[in-house]
Parts: sequence; structure tokens; C-alpha cells
Amino acid sequence: MFRKPISLILILVFALSFAQTEYKTENNISYYPENIRKSDSYINSQCKLNFYYPTNAKNFPTVIWFHGGGLTGGNNELPKELLNENIAVVSVEYRLAPKVKAPAYIEDAAAATAWVFENIEKYGGNKNLIFESGHSAGGYLAMIITLDKKYLQKYKIDADQIAGLIPFSGQAITHFQIRKEQGIPELQPTIDQYAPLFHVRKDAPPIVLITGDRELELLGRYEENAYLARMLNLVKHPSVKLFEEDGFDHVSMAQPAFHLLIKEVRELTKKIKTQKNLQ
Repeated sequence: MFRKPISLILILVFALSFAQTEYKTENNISYYPENIRKSDSYINSQCKLNFYYPTNAKNFPTVIWFHGGGLTGGNNELPKELLNENIAVVSVEYRLAPKVKAPAYIEDAAAATAWVFENIEKYGGNKNLIFESGHSAGGYLAMIITLDKKYLQKYKIDADQIAGLIPFSGQAITHFQIRKEQGIPELQPTIDQYAPLFHVRKDAPPIVLITGDRELELLGRYEENAYLARMLNLVKHPSVKLFEEDGFDHVSMAQPAFHLLIKEVRELTKKIKTQKNLQ
């Protein structure tokens, strides 16, 4: 006489386990506080983020995405390749040169990241599962705020709390736009305080570097990332990967890189959840 209720319970459990994740998008969220926005019209108009997140899930990972465009342009869009993947995505707009100079756009990347740390748990996410990513100039921004800890320290956030750094074809030396601002030619490489390479350290979060084909990439982008990976290995960083996408140039490399990003986010999320006993 108890078979029907038990069967019904089993059916409900089975159905819930395969319930479709639902998502919501909130656009044009200001990530600086009101007092700063009131004092700077460019920050007020430019420094916005788009937030896409699961509404019926808990402890989900979040990818913070910075668009490319040489720090002078680009479009702030939620990458369609990251949607419907059981993760939250935050796409960030930031101030651009020549209206501003370094470190303004780096500070914006840190401010947006701080907003995520401060707010993600209100939406059901977990601040132990925040990943930094972006393409080209966006990859550079993700790299510099993760490796140079001072930008997030302003918000009392330890950059080592970032779950993983997974940039697409980011610049490891000083970005060419910053060198331009310093009066240095595009093909004159430098490594100064604005270079992710300058901030190599063994205690940084897990790092996955992805570039296109070294013969097709922009300038020496593969070699820069390879050198960064080598130096991280030399200082005994425990978790560094370098991927070169054969046959893909600086632009086309993004498409397959998204698949790598999702794979790495899932693997690191599983590892962190196990370590911290998260469901």
C-alpha cells in the first residue's frame, strides 16, 4: 500500500535533480559607490556591469569578464558562450584611454571585482568561486589585478581569494597602451609596475593562460604568456597551465578558448567545493 507514495517521491526527486536552471540578467549596474559617481561624470556614465546569474541555484561559480579593445574601445557584452552553463557571468565596462590614463582602467577592474565579492552571496553565489577572465586588453586587466595585490587590497580583498585566473591572450608585459602613454614605442617591450610579469609570485591563485597560434597571434602574445608561465613555474607556483591554440589568430582564438574556460572553471569549482565542503 506504500508503493505509490514511494514511487511518487522517487519521481519528484528524479525530476528535481534534472530541473532546468533558470537565469536572470540585470544590466547597467553601477559598481562604484554614489559619492564617487557624483564626483566623476565619466565614472558615472561608463563604469557599469551586466550581471547574469542562476535564480534557482546556490553556491554557483562566477566569471568576471573584461572585454578587449586595446584599453581604448570594445563592447561590454555578456559572452553568449558562457550563458546557460550553470555559472554567473559579470561583464564589465571600464574607463578608456585617451580619456583616462593608467591606472584608471585597472582601478575600475578592481572596483568591479570588489562589487562581485561584496554582492554575489546575496544572489546565491559563493565568493570562494569567483574567477577572473577576459580577452586581450580584458585579459590583461584580469591578470594585473590578480597578480598585483594592491588594487584589491584597497577594498580589503586578498587577491588570493580569487578562485582562478583564466585570461585569453592577455598581455604579460606592460600593456602597449600604457607604454604609449609613457612615450614608449609599441614594439619596445618593457616590464614595470604595470606588467603582470613584474608581479610573479608563488602564492597567486590557479592560473590558466590561453593564447592563439604563436605564428598568428598579435605581436609576441604567445611568447609573453609562455615566459609568464615559465617564471611562475620557477617560483614554484603550484597550478599553472599554458594552452596554445594551433591555427587560431588573436581574434578567432576566443571561440575555442571559451570551451577551455568553462572546463577549467568546472574543474576548479569541483576542487574548491570539495576542499571547503560546499554543496
